[in-house]
Amino acid sequence: MSGHVTTRLAELGISLPPVVPPVASYTPAVRVGDLVHTSGQLPVVDGQLTSTGKVSEGAEGVVTPAQANAAARQCALNALAAVHALVGIDSVVRVVKVTGFVASAPGFTGQPGVINGASDLLGEVFGDAGVHARSAVGVAELPLGAPVEVEIVVQVA
Repeated sequence: MSGHVTTRLAELGISLPPVVPPVASYTPAVRVGDLVHTSGQLPVVDGQLTSTGKVSEGAEGVVTPAQANAAARQCALNALAAVHALVGIDSVVRVVKVTGFVASAPGFTGQPGVINGASDLLGEVFGDAGVHARSAVGVAELPLGAPVEVEIVVQVA
């Protein structure tokens, strides 16, 4: 099944972005045995955050849940790029775990819906092998003012 993930990405019209350079002292991904753990990935495109701020419903000047869901999808793409740079995307056997952090305004409890942006993308790309364990956590702040951060663990051949 060599090339199956690359083929699926092409079918979906998805190109993996370049790996986002670290903003501190860490590496984008590390392999331990048959697992690759990514560092937390922000919604960065072409070196810029796609949005900043806290996630809330109905308040002006905040990131909406729909915008945050799209940001989580971008985070997952960036995580896949980190995996690809380390081991090649076609070596992924399955997605094991997704951890998502949502910079949440007071009272916002829709973190699971936001992180669905990442989970749904992984399901589109990997099918049944994209079904994973997950945590969706609300936090006060994220690096650089990002609304969402996602990290993944994948099993590789």
